[in-house]
Order: sequence, then C-alpha cells, then structure tokens
Amino acid sequence: MQFSFTNDNDGSMVKALLHRHSVSRRLLAKIKFDGGKIYVNGLEQNAIFRMKIGDVVTITVPNEPDNEALIPTEIPLNILFEDAHYLVVAKPAGMPSITGSLHPTGAMSNAVKGYILRQHYENQTVHIITRLDRDTSGIMFFAKHRYAHALMSPESKYHETIEKRYFALVNDDGKLPDTDEINLPIGRRDDSIILRQVRLDGAAKEARTTYRTVKKVNKLALLDLTLHTGRTHQIRVHLSHLGYPLVGDELYGGNHDLMTRQALHCHYLEFHHPFTDKTVKIDLDLPDDMKQLIDTEKSF
Repeated sequence: MQFSFTNDNDGSMVKALLHRHSVSRRLLAKIKFDGGKIYVNGLEQNAIFRMKIGDVVTITVPNEPDNEALIPTEIPLNILFEDAHYLVVAKPAGMPSITGSLHPTGAMSNAVKGYILRQHYENQTVHIITRLDRDTSGIMFFAKHRYAHALMSPESKYHETIEKRYFALVNDDGKLPDTDEINLPIGRRDDSIILRQVRLDGAAKEARTTYRTVKKVNKLALLDLTLHTGRTHQIRVHLSHLGYPLVGDELYGGNHDLMTRQALHCHYLEFHHPFTDKTVKIDLDLPDDMKQLIDTEKSF
C-alpha cells in the first residue's frame, strides 16, 4: 500500500515528517527492512533525507504476512462497517476478543482471521483497536493494515476521536441519579490479577465514566454510558462501587437471577476516519437477552 504526505517544514527530515503523521519507528523499520520504499518527489530516498517545503513523501508499506500462530475459524461475522482500512463487527456475548494459551480458538480474532483469509486480502494480520470482555456484547473495532492501526493508537491524535458508548442494566431502587459523572481512579485489587477496584491510595489510574438513564422498567434501569478513559472493567467497577453492580455480574457484586452474564453491551462507536477525513458513526441494537428483560411485562 502507498501513502503520501506533503512537507510543511523546511529542512525537515523524512522520518520527522512521517512521525508527525503517526508512522512509528517500528513501521518505519518494516518499510526499511521488509521490502518497503520511501520516495521524495518520485525519487527513492532514505529516512534522514532533508526536504524543502512542498516536497511530497510517498511510502510503500510492505504487505503483512499470515500470522501462523493465530488459527482461523469459519465463524460468520456480523459486519457493521468495512472499507480498505477498517473493519467494525458485532461480538456476541460469551466469545472472547482474543485467544489465550489455554484457548487458542473460538475468539473474535480467530473469526476475523478466517474472514481475512477467505477474502484473500493482501494484509493477513489481525489488528484489534478496541476489545470487549468475554461476556460483554457489542461493537469491536479492527484495523486492516498496520498504518491504519498506528493512526488509532493512543499516541495518535485520531485516538482521541474514538467514542464508545455502552448500554447497561442495573437494579433500580429509585435512588440512582438519572445522569452522573463518575470520576474515580481504578487499579488492581491486591489479592487478584483479574479484579479491579476504585483505589484512592495513589496506586490507580484516572478513570472517568458518564451516563444517562434511558429507561426504567420492571425495577431495572437501562443506562447509556460513555467511556472517557479505557481502564479494564471500568464500567463494571464504577457502577459496583456506587452500589449498582450490573445485572448478571457476579464478579462485581451482581447475581445470575435474571441473566447469566453481565448486562453490558457496546452499542455505539464513533471515530474520525484518518483516510477519508469523515466522521464514522455506528449503532448496534440491544441484544435479545437484555431486550427481553426490559420488554417483558413480568415484575421482578
């Protein structure tokens, strides 16, 4: 694949211009050593070549080979958005985002790998931008090549444009505010490598969540939450800390009386597309298990 950039800084090195456009050192090394090319005004140059204002740099990024360690599967994908650079899919509850040493198959990464192979795409590597807990359903965001992935990394300005919103169900006791901002730091529990908690002892990272109440029915509240930071189990920890664990979330104080998994669903993704300069907005309906709880006439 080829990408071009116009220099606006007299005397700038090629590598400095590329860095300003989120071409990482790692990607630059791939270009240099794995068959890529760098051109300035159509002539091949190296990364330390100094340019004039208006010079055009074009990079040829080598295709990415198959990762043989990731096993492809034939799991069908519910594709919500796709172009040459990004892929957005719906993950069902109960499916992990990535594989582990004990579970090398059955993850969304396996399913996306299978899809990539079936489509015969030039780039065969799976790049995950956003992931979800195994029992959380909803939108997952993938990049289709390494430069698209780099542009959505935390170091890139485009990462700040990513907005994710979630639906969650909690028990309604009439005391939870209809809207709120939860700004409480989250860190690991000292007795677990999995569990997180709100920590005010300095051993935690900033975590901010806002929400609004969408609907109250059957002694349940359906919340629409926005993540402003991306801490592990952030929504689950914040709501549990307030005394409102998610329905079905036994890990953080809920129970399985109504659902056998935490009632959490990523329903909205928005990002500014770095290649088209347009804002992409994607919505996904509630899954059936959560929908049934708020549509039924039964009182709980």
